[in-house]
Amino acid sequence: MQIPRLHPDTIEEVKLRADIVDVVSEYVVLRKRGKDFVGLCPFHDEKSPSFTVSQTKQMYYCFGCQAGGNAIKFVMELGKRSFADVVLDLARRYQVPVQTLEPEQRQELQRQLSLREQLYEVLASSAQFYQHALRQSQGQKALQYLQSNRQFKEETIQQFGLGYAPAGWETLYRYLVDDKHYPVQILEKAGLIKPRREGGGYYDVFRDRLMIPIRDVQGRVIAFGGRTLTDEQPKYLNSPETELFSKGKTLFALDQAKDGISQLDQAVVVEGYFDAIALHAAGINNAIASLGTALSLEQVRLILRYTESKQLVLNFDADKAGTNAAERAIGEIAELAYKGEVQLKILNLPDGKDADEYLHSHTPEDYGKLLKNAPLWLDWQIQQIIQDRDLKQATDFQQVTQQIVKLLKNIVNSDTRNYYVSYCAEILSLGDTRLIPLRVENLLTQIAPAAATYSKPISAKKAWGASKSRLPITSAYLGSARHESLSTSSNSPLPTERSLLEHAEALLLRIYLHCPEQRQMIVDELEERDLQFSLSHHRFLWQQILDISSGDGETKNFVSLPNLISRLQDRFLEFDSEIGLISHLFHVDEKNQKEILRTPQVVQAAIACMDLVMLEKRYRHFLELWQQTDPEAEPERYQYYYQAFYAEKTKLQQIDRQRLFSITELL
Repeated sequence: MQIPRLHPDTIEEVKLRADIVDVVSEYVVLRKRGKDFVGLCPFHDEKSPSFTVSQTKQMYYCFGCQAGGNAIKFVMELGKRSFADVVLDLARRYQVPVQTLEPEQRQELQRQLSLREQLYEVLASSAQFYQHALRQSQGQKALQYLQSNRQFKEETIQQFGLGYAPAGWETLYRYLVDDKHYPVQILEKAGLIKPRREGGGYYDVFRDRLMIPIRDVQGRVIAFGGRTLTDEQPKYLNSPETELFSKGKTLFALDQAKDGISQLDQAVVVEGYFDAIALHAAGINNAIASLGTALSLEQVRLILRYTESKQLVLNFDADKAGTNAAERAIGEIAELAYKGEVQLKILNLPDGKDADEYLHSHTPEDYGKLLKNAPLWLDWQIQQIIQDRDLKQATDFQQVTQQIVKLLKNIVNSDTRNYYVSYCAEILSLGDTRLIPLRVENLLTQIAPAAATYSKPISAKKAWGASKSRLPITSAYLGSARHESLSTSSNSPLPTERSLLEHAEALLLRIYLHCPEQRQMIVDELEERDLQFSLSHHRFLWQQILDISSGDGETKNFVSLPNLISRLQDRFLEFDSEIGLISHLFHVDEKNQKEILRTPQVVQAAIACMDLVMLEKRYRHFLELWQQTDPEAEPERYQYYYQAFYAEKTKLQQIDRQRLFSITELL
């Protein structure tokens, strides 16, 4: 029905009674600044508050997006609601009598307003009924469970309005309909009763369950959660969706926690009702709980209204179900987290305990310390990826790398991405610091093949380093003859670092596969120079070769490997993605045949190319570490990095002087 026009007196009375600070505070964390209040604007994204609320003028204004108006306009703009709808809601809240310009429509209007009020009223009466039943003989089992199993004190039971639903099929129904004379339709709309399938009549939704009221931000009961006291399934039963209650838009205990979240500038989200209640009972009053579903984007945005730093800690159970719940929650809010719009942390308590269990044997201070040291969500996800994986095994290494790359690709901030690239490279290097630069380059190449470089500001030390006569990688590859060797094809682009390295590694592997007599020399050269294949698909192929070469014994048989290609192809049947990148190496065409006929020269050129790339990457890596180290705070580390990068630089210059290879050998 179309809402009738409201009388001007009603509108003016609403404006007078609806305090703007009170209204705005439900959606924005406001802090006193002089005569006014300030907070983060809810109408646009901002990191520093430019949203002001004047209590004396009863107006709000944002200096960032120029949004402004009174309490009515604020609610209209935020909820995209009509003027009349907002005035009616505020009239109900501040108990303003509603008048309309059409007296004949007043009765229908009052009926519409009455529906929601009746729902609130019948739910409040139900909560009182359940609380009373808890104190009766039939509720002793539930009360004992709260006091003994959960170790809740009386004040906690009262604070959260905990109660008991009797076991009878129509106990609540009879109380509300026969004694209180509520309409049956209101009870059904409130989700308290259901119609019987046969024989007519209704039955109670909650029976023989410990009852937990679910409240809105204003503290009004809008639904219930019921925990079974027997083996009945489900263990927890929530009210159905109603006009007042939407599971994906509601958070348990937010009415109790919003002030704590604002004061501590942090919200803790747990899985269960009793986890949240136990935390509040222990004085940790910034805890809230999801309602059995994945944390939705709407719920997160609701939480973030009350924390200025946008810090959110997910304390889900450490078991498989809890880990899956955390993963689902991250999936819902990943976009915000990747952009840095929420500081998301993950807390798994020791021994797989939930918050309630943990507090039975530990102090609130112990929990607070764990909360403070909770890892950021990216660190937690990386640990989940490598958990129970053996990175010395080629298959695990490849799968872990792929998952890490998938994770890192979504990080928007370049500084954050570079930090985690280095962090993951350390993990993948398995303690061998010499491999870190290679792992970094490999990750960057897979994350952004077109731009696999760090993007960092140039510091004073970096400028100093750049002014020295360091050999650029391009000239190291091409030398003084680079233009001469490529001049025969004026349309050919200059080879890049990656293309040269890929070509060199591919040649070396093709020679190994098709020229058994060269295998020992290749292995010797690689071991002597301590070289690794840089590109992941080449490295993976080489690992498979080494595995087959080792056989069942410890000694590698590099030369006598009959049917090596056939055995490799059999192995790669389970690796569809990898075989596509290296299958061409198992075949030799006319061009390839000419290349491998020059095997001694080509092997040396390829080895030299790989050696040069390794040196260059080590040089870059140690130079960056040196630049990032404080010489006063860590003088020994500072000196070590300096000597390391200078040693690599010297080797690069020696190679340039010796002209160990010509690029023409690789083209």
